[in-house]
Amino acid sequence: MKTMNTLAVLFVSPLISTSLFLSLPAFAQSVPPALKQNGAVTQKPVRTIGMEDYRKIVEHPGDALIIDVREPEEYAAGHVPGAINIPRGVINAQIWNHVGSAEKANLERPIVLQCQAGRRATLAAQTLGELGFTQTSAVIMNLDDWKQSGNPFVK
Repeated sequence: MKTMNTLAVLFVSPLISTSLFLSLPAFAQSVPPALKQNGAVTQKPVRTIGMEDYRKIVEHPGDALIIDVREPEEYAAGHVPGAINIPRGVINAQIWNHVGSAEKANLERPIVLQCQAGRRATLAAQTLGELGFTQTSAVIMNLDDWKQSGNPFVK
């Protein structure tokens, strides 16, 4: 039994080390240059907005990127018009598909994050702040209240 455990350790340890080593370049590509230089990220408070401010942005988004951070099946069941779907759990990797590479992205572009009630949007805003985005806002409202108030909603 000891021989089997020893063999398992001898074979598994290099595999884990190799997979960690291979994932480092991928991680480094997703980190903006400003963070690479500073080496640390300071946690900043998340800017929040309510339903009325969100409605104004939805009606006139300008340069704002509106992101629904709910899961794809929630988004497919209905969403705010103009919002793209990037689930909160993958936003750190998928944001670059919508703003350009980490080296070329406009980190000052307004990004408005919305979910069902505000918790996932707040977490997503924290994640984007850690990536260097400076103009993020989390919408704190209940999406059911949004619909019941007659605000735009599409399926």
